[in-house]
Amino acid sequence: MKFSQETLLRLYYDMFRIRKTQLRIESLYHLDEMKTPIHLCIGQEAIAVGVCANLNKYDYISSSHRGHGHYLAKGGDLKKLIAELYCRETGCSKGHGGSMHLVDTSIGHMGSSSIVGGGIPTGTGMALAIHMKKQNCVSVVFFGDGAADEGVLYESINFAIIKKLPVIYIYENNQFSVCSRVSARQAGEVVFHAVAPEYMFTKTVDGNTVLEVYEAAREAVLRARNGQGPSFIECKTYRVRGHAGAGSDAKLGYRSAEEIGFWESKCPVTVFCEELLKKGLITQNEIQDMEQDIDLEIDEAFRFAQESPLPKGEHILQYLFSE
Repeated sequence: MKFSQETLLRLYYDMFRIRKTQLRIESLYHLDEMKTPIHLCIGQEAIAVGVCANLNKYDYISSSHRGHGHYLAKGGDLKKLIAELYCRETGCSKGHGGSMHLVDTSIGHMGSSSIVGGGIPTGTGMALAIHMKKQNCVSVVFFGDGAADEGVLYESINFAIIKKLPVIYIYENNQFSVCSRVSARQAGEVVFHAVAPEYMFTKTVDGNTVLEVYEAAREAVLRARNGQGPSFIECKTYRVRGHAGAGSDAKLGYRSAEEIGFWESKCPVTVFCEELLKKGLITQNEIQDMEQDIDLEIDEAFRFAQESPLPKGEHILQYLFSE
């Protein structure tokens, strides 16, 4: 597939923006002003960007606890994201959700869930609604390898196949569920790769190569829009940081610093940047300009969050029940 220079630069910019946002969050988290657990997606930016670049505003996504990248890649407001981490009422979830419960229905981000696998049936249900309303849009479900152990994934995919739903399951296989390696929990290849192609499109891609992710997602989205049913895409990547919080967790002993270093050398942002430089599609000056623009945007987002008011005490029970 041939990509325009505009598309390639947009993919790089979006990944770079997510990376720098994550690094800034990480650098300030120790101040304990962000009163929420955080789960960083450093090293996994290519998946969110490669998938969401194929979606429009009216397509839906459901996300997981590690969802900052999904939110930004789908068009989420950076100020509202940071304000939510500070639990301010200007946050995307009005300060009620924190890092693990981001939502912005105006851009098709229907919510992230702290429940492992919680977004899977939600995203499948959204696809059912699309199907019943005969809408020309798709539902994308992001989940990790911990959620791939949950029975609800199998129930949801079976239902999606039966109903031929326009849903795309994006399996972010980052090798670990907290400290448990995926090879200790899953016996061999994921069973869905054995599904007959007439029932579901499946593919395994290098989740650190944004163009691979983009192309696979593009095929899945086109199939969904054409009424050809669900797709399952496994994106193999690596969780560079610890499960939660900031910094490396190599000292815990379940993986080595050498292993982490190997995967850092496969950084999706750096490797893609080097490719663009080699092909003459971007210059060092343009990268510096991008970085300056992103830094200024992040500065303003943190300023906005820190100056925003906390939710009012009398609103503590809001959003707990539907009316």
